[in-house]
Amino acid sequence: MAETLVPIEFDEDSLALESIQEVEPGGHFFGTAHTIERFATAFYQPILADWRNFESWEEAGSKTATERATEIWKDLLKNYEAPAMDAAIREELDAFVARRKEEIARDGL
Repeated sequence: MAETLVPIEFDEDSLALESIQEVEPGGHFFGTAHTIERFATAFYQPILADWRNFESWEEAGSKTATERATEIWKDLLKNYEAPAMDAAIREELDAFVARRKEEIARDGL
């Protein structure tokens, strides 16, 4: 989603008019210097989507998006490391959470 919010650039380098002129009708842009320079970073690889062809996907176990998402969140949770935090700040946060829990239970929120 974040990728869709990145502004589109309209400068000479991003428009690549020289590369367009370089490729003849029926040709392709994969051999141009402009494409080769950008190929590694030009594509967004999604975390969840499986771009393999059907046969490869099937051979790998035919996992659905739900199954892949479950594996991802379980792995993230298993490997989670809490960020470093000053003990005094942790203490204040814990006290705040405890106080809010009491208030919510008391007020029935």
